[in-house]
Amino acid sequence: MKKDILNALRKLWSSQSSSKWSLDNLAKGQCGVTSLVVQDILGGEIRKTFLKEGWHFYNVINGVRMDFTEEQFSYIIDYQDIDSNRTEAFHDTNDGQYSYLKSQVYKLLGKVES
Repeated sequence: MKKDILNALRKLWSSQSSSKWSLDNLAKGQCGVTSLVVQDILGGEIRKTFLKEGWHFYNVINGVRMDFTEEQFSYIIDYQDIDSNRTEAFHDTNDGQYSYLKSQVYKLLGKVES
């Protein structure tokens, strides 16, 4: 399922899901919105790590860290695994970006939106 979600995200990340997105770095700026959509699908927790670019959000599902947007960075992340939540991750996105990405990922995966 992780691979299916990642493939869907890579097809759908765009300027509609993050204003920081670019053709040469598809995952750039997608961490907040992606962590929210992944939590919608897989459950689990949202965690964060502070990087030179600011807060970076990702998921922990069944005790396993899953960072669907780590490819945006050109260096290895030293994860701090600080507890976070949907409210904090939502500060990194907005309603339009979240609604777009969630609806399109669900459509691509053949899931019914909750």
